[in-house]
Amino acid sequence: MATLASCCGLPAQLGAQSGSPRRTRALKATAPSRSRAIGTLACEREVTLLDYGAGNVRSVRNAIKRCGFAIKEVESAADIANAERLVFPGVGAFGQAMDILEKRGYTQALKDYIQADRPFLGVCLGMQLLFEGSEESGGCEGLGLIPGMVTHFDTSLGLPVPHIGWNDLLQKRPSGLLSHVGDRRVYFVHSYHATPSPENAGWVLATSEYGGEFVAAVQRGNVCATQFHPEKSGAVGLDIMRSFLDPQFAAQQAEAAAPNGRPRGLAKRVIACLDVRANDNGDLVVTKGDQYDVRETGSTGEVRNLGKPVELAGRYFEEGADEVTFLNITGFRDFPLGDLPMLEVLRQASEGVFVPLTVGGGIREFTDAAGRHYSALQVAAEYFRSGADKVSIGSDAVFAVEEYLARSGAKDGSTAIEQISRVYGAQAVVISIDPKRVYVASPEVTTHFTVKTSKPGPNGEQYCWWQCTVKGGREGRDVDAVQLAKAVEDLGAGEILLNCIDNDGVGQGFDCELVGAVSDAVTIPVIASSGAGAPEHFSEVFQKTRAAAALAAGIFHRREVPITAVKEHLNSSGIPARTA
Repeated sequence: MATLASCCGLPAQLGAQSGSPRRTRALKATAPSRSRAIGTLACEREVTLLDYGAGNVRSVRNAIKRCGFAIKEVESAADIANAERLVFPGVGAFGQAMDILEKRGYTQALKDYIQADRPFLGVCLGMQLLFEGSEESGGCEGLGLIPGMVTHFDTSLGLPVPHIGWNDLLQKRPSGLLSHVGDRRVYFVHSYHATPSPENAGWVLATSEYGGEFVAAVQRGNVCATQFHPEKSGAVGLDIMRSFLDPQFAAQQAEAAAPNGRPRGLAKRVIACLDVRANDNGDLVVTKGDQYDVRETGSTGEVRNLGKPVELAGRYFEEGADEVTFLNITGFRDFPLGDLPMLEVLRQASEGVFVPLTVGGGIREFTDAAGRHYSALQVAAEYFRSGADKVSIGSDAVFAVEEYLARSGAKDGSTAIEQISRVYGAQAVVISIDPKRVYVASPEVTTHFTVKTSKPGPNGEQYCWWQCTVKGGREGRDVDAVQLAKAVEDLGAGEILLNCIDNDGVGQGFDCELVGAVSDAVTIPVIASSGAGAPEHFSEVFQKTRAAAALAAGIFHRREVPITAVKEHLNSSGIPARTA
C-alpha cells in the first residue's frame, strides 16, 4: 500500500532512506543502550492494520508490537475481509480520509466487516468515521454505522480548541476494554467530537467532559473505537490496546477503581523539551543555553552536552512527562529531508515513548542542490511517518504572517501552516514563537499590542510589547507576539509554543504577562515556555493565565526539579495534573 510519502510525491529514494538501517556517527550517538527487541518479538498472533496514509501511524505499530502481535498491512479490500483483528487509526481530516477509503475500494469492505461484529478497533478519526457524517471538510458523509453527527467544539465557551491533553473518562457500562483504566487519564487531541444521544446510547461506552459531554469511546459486541489515542496514553493506553488484542488479558484486569479525590477534568500538561544540536564532533546531543546561547563559557566554547536525545526522551516518558518535544537547532536546514539522524531519533524514540512527540526545525519548503523542489507538506509527511505527532514551525511562520498581513489577512493556501493543517488537521501544527520585550513610554508610540507591565524598563518605561524574532532569536521583525498568534490561528495552526528570550535559562518563572496576553487573544491552546525553575512556577502560570501546558528543559535535564514533583505540586494546589 502507498505511504503518505508516496501520496505526497516524495521521491522513491527518500522513502528508501527513511526505512533503511543506515547509521552515521551522529546517529550512533543517539542509539539507546537497551535491546530493540520490541519490534522483533516472535509471535504467531497477527493484527491487520488499515493505514490509509495519514499521520503518525508508527506509534500504533509500535504499540501493537509492544503488546506482542505481528502486523499485516491492508493492501486490498480482501485483506479487510480476511482480517482476524482489524485496527483502524485515523489522523487527519474527515473528508480526505473518506475520499481515500472510497478511492481504494475499502468503504464497503469496512462496513461489511464491522456489521458482521468482527474484532475492530478504531482510533480518533477512526472512531469519528463510524458516524453518519461530520461538519469537518465543509460537511461530508461518514460510514453511517453509528447515529449522530461529528461537530466542532464550541469556541464561544472560552475553552481552547483543539481539545489537547489528558482527560478523565466516565464509563457508562462495564467493559473489558476499559476495566483497568480506573481514574487514570487518557490522551486526546481533536477539534471535532460526537455527542451522546438516545439514538447512539447503545454504542456509547464512555464519555469525557470538555465544555459539555462528548463521546470518548464506543463499543458494541466486538466492535470498539476510541476518540482518545491509546498509543499515546502511556501505560494505561498500552493496557487498553492489550485488552482489545487479547481477551484473556482483559479478563484478568480488576474492575475500575473509584476516583481518588484528585482534581478532575482536562489536566494541565507538563512537557519536557529537548533542544537537539550537532556538536563540534558531528554528534547529536541535547543541549541548553541562556538566551539561546548553547556554548560553554571559557576557553573551550564547546556546545553544552546534556545527554543523548533518545535516552533522555525515554527517561522523561518513564518519569511522567505528558509530551516530549524535540527542537532541532542544528544547521541541517539546507536539506531537512536528508537529516537522517534526526529522523532516526524520532523512529527510535517512538519505539519506547508512548506519549505525543513534537519535532521542530526545518519544517518548510525548500529546493535541494539538484534543483528538486519539496513542499512543506512533503517535509512534514516524512517527519510524521518517522514518529512525530506534531510539527513545530518557527521562523517560517513569522515570514508567512508577514506575507499574510501584506495581503490584508487574505489566505492563499501557500503557507506551510495551511498545507499541513489541511491534510493532517490543525492539531498537528504547532507554532513556536520566540519573542523579546520592547519597552515603550506609552501605547501611543507603537502600533503593536502593549501591556502595562509590573517590570518597568531600564528607563522606567511602564509599557512593553513583545517583538517576534527569527533565526534563533538573532533577528527581530516588525510583528508582535499577539499579532502573530492571531494570524497563525486564522491560517490553521492548532497550538502555540510560546517562548521568551528574556526569561530563557533564568529560572525565575514564566513571563505570565506575555503568556496571559497571547492566551487571551486566541482560542487555540498555548504552551508556556522559558523560565521555569521550581514547581511553583508551573502553578503560577496556570493560575494567572489560560495556558494549557507548560514546558521546561534544563531543570529536567539536570534533575534539578523532578517531573513528579511538579505534578504533585499542581494537584495539591487544585490544578489537575496527570500522575499515572
